[in-house]
Amino acid sequence: MPLQWNMFESPRPTPGVLALAAVFVAAGLTHFVAPQFFDRIVPPGLPMPAQAATLISGAAELAGGLGLLHPATRPAARWGLLVLLLAVFPANVYMAQEPQKFGVPAWVAWARLPLQPLLMWAVWRAGRQGRKR
Repeated sequence: MPLQWNMFESPRPTPGVLALAAVFVAAGLTHFVAPQFFDRIVPPGLPMPAQAATLISGAAELAGGLGLLHPATRPAARWGLLVLLLAVFPANVYMAQEPQKFGVPAWVAWARLPLQPLLMWAVWRAGRQGRKR
């Protein structure tokens, strides 16, 4: 059965969903425009080249951000972005452990870590919107 807009309570993304989508699309684009920073924060020992990890995570951010915009794809975008946020968390920890390598103050690198669960919560909530109830 084809999806129909009227099957969903909220076919249009809310301002919060739009903002969250914009954050992920912008971050994803940055992975392609300025990949050097992201390549550097890939933790050593990852079983793939840093550049590949950067491009894959950037593509996932783009796809997830765009996926939040349509009610039919929001649930899949939610799960994809949650997996992505878990997958990149080690890079955030690595950056916090050695902030001098990345040219950021230690407090900034450490302050990012508790923001990750908040971002995950926002993704969880955004991905629920638009589902048939």
